[in-house]
Amino acid sequence: MKKLKYFILILLFATLLSRCKEDKNLFLDSNAPAPAQVSDINVVPTSGGAIVTYKIPRDKNLSYVKAVYEIQPGVTREAKSSYFTDTLALVGFGDTLTHEVNLYSVGKNEKESTPLTIEVKPLIPAVDSVFKTLTLDATFGGVRVSFLNSFRADLSIIVLVDSTGQGNWVPVTADYTDALNGSFYGRGLAPVEKNFAVFVRDRWNNKSDTLVKSLTPWTEQLIPKSLFKTYKLPGDTWQSVQPQYNLEKIWDDIVNVNENIFASNVMTVPQYFTIDLGQNVVFSRMKLYQRSSYPYNGSWVYSFEIWGSNAPDADGGWTHWQKLGAFTSVKPSGLPDPSYTASDMDFVKAGEDFIFDGGLPAVRYIRFVMVSDRSGVGKYVIGELTFWGTIQ
Repeated sequence: MKKLKYFILILLFATLLSRCKEDKNLFLDSNAPAPAQVSDINVVPTSGGAIVTYKIPRDKNLSYVKAVYEIQPGVTREAKSSYFTDTLALVGFGDTLTHEVNLYSVGKNEKESTPLTIEVKPLIPAVDSVFKTLTLDATFGGVRVSFLNSFRADLSIIVLVDSTGQGNWVPVTADYTDALNGSFYGRGLAPVEKNFAVFVRDRWNNKSDTLVKSLTPWTEQLIPKSLFKTYKLPGDTWQSVQPQYNLEKIWDDIVNVNENIFASNVMTVPQYFTIDLGQNVVFSRMKLYQRSSYPYNGSWVYSFEIWGSNAPDADGGWTHWQKLGAFTSVKPSGLPDPSYTASDMDFVKAGEDFIFDGGLPAVRYIRFVMVSDRSGVGKYVIGELTFWGTIQ
């Protein structure tokens, strides 16, 4: 009985193998003609491209449909779609001109039909739509670029400076982003008037026009942290949840190390701590480094305030304090917490910049007031704080 069962199984296996070989021969039949062309074409323009739909021919030899087109003179792209679908997505155009696209039906033996030529007229590409929103301005220690990227396209925004005044353009900085909107900075520049330029480039090397402006970066200096120390006032929450997460971690110049953080030991809002800067400072900007783990989640700082004083109230009160700035952390992608993109994490690792208004007094003592965290539990962590301005 067992021998009979084995014989039947072997026979079934041999039959299946034979059919597979026949099917394989059908797939590779070099004599099969090329498939018929697609029909009933419909073209919907998109930003820098188009969506092409069509009716697939009734042909058992059809493997896929292919579009061949130039996005730039001499630069050819292909888009392919299997016979299971009726749609091709064309991308990479850098203008709104009319472009010819050749559609091919391709057989399992790779024979191509006669090309069917259609025309597409893309909508404004992302490099141009984003360029129209660019602003380029002087700021403390450099220049600031802001943009709106409504299509969330993958783009590079490049900033250059004429280093000699003779058209010798060199890179200052670049932002690689798919964020909905945002700002970034070119820093470390002397307060000398120069010509700056900014343009947008996409992954197909399409480039926008170039915005050129004559700007003078504002004077500032990095505030040294060697004199910083904890100033303990009644009501302050300078205590850490564990000794290794002490307040001094936020001015040790170690950034993006997961456990090199200050972690508060209370769960309430607002809460605050005080730092003695060791000298009088007029602030221009600051940088907040969040904890690099658990991104956009948990006890990450969301909104905060910086207050300044030269004569802190001994009882921990607020009579001799002045608010220097109120700030909110942003997520470039705009995704709801705790979701984030790779660009969001690049933004975090670079540290988030916050700009102070002009006309502030020089202060020796500052209070960091945590107003809210990302999760709403009232507990928070900080990786590092860095300040710029002028020392009085």
